[in-house]
Amino acid sequence: MTDQPARAGGRRPGTSQTRDAILDAAMESFTSQGYTATTIRGVARAAEVDPALVMHFFGTKDGLFDAAVRSRGLPLRRLSEVVPGDPDGLGERLVRRYLTLWEEPETGARLQAILHAAAASEAAATLLRGFLTEEVLRPIAKTLEIDHAETRAILAGSSLIGLAMVRYVLKVDALALLPPETVIAAAAPAVQRYLTGELDLD
Repeated sequence: MTDQPARAGGRRPGTSQTRDAILDAAMESFTSQGYTATTIRGVARAAEVDPALVMHFFGTKDGLFDAAVRSRGLPLRRLSEVVPGDPDGLGERLVRRYLTLWEEPETGARLQAILHAAAASEAAATLLRGFLTEEVLRPIAKTLEIDHAETRAILAGSSLIGLAMVRYVLKVDALALLPPETVIAAAAPAVQRYLTGELDLD
């Protein structure tokens, strides 16, 4: 890609370092301000580039969000690390890892930004759905030698997303104030049932 000329006032040229600076500024804005409040101009100002350069690299705010999230990592990818092992304990492992990601300040803030964006933008929702399906749910389904494995994995994923929305995004006291271990003990059996229990899916 051809470098852009330097801008007046100390603005950065359009190098790969500049692209990284834009992505850093975008992820910071999406995380701290949310999807709706983040603007191309605001990201450009933080990255010290012209807004036209942001548009040149990413096209739209949706494109910028997609690139920022993918390049800076989707924390949910770490769920796949706990899939190997005893299928009967998979529900507990998934819920425990999931809550750990939400409780960690950095990954929790990023997950909040992703869920908020998915609610505000169809493009962001498409990104989240595609990632969950390709990198989390299908690997889970492949480990389950049981009927309707992919549907079961999707039901389990939906349960986890709902849990996060109520506990961490909406912050409903009845769930938000419970200790993580209590939430794990309560939620894991439901997730496990979706994965390996008796379900009438025919």
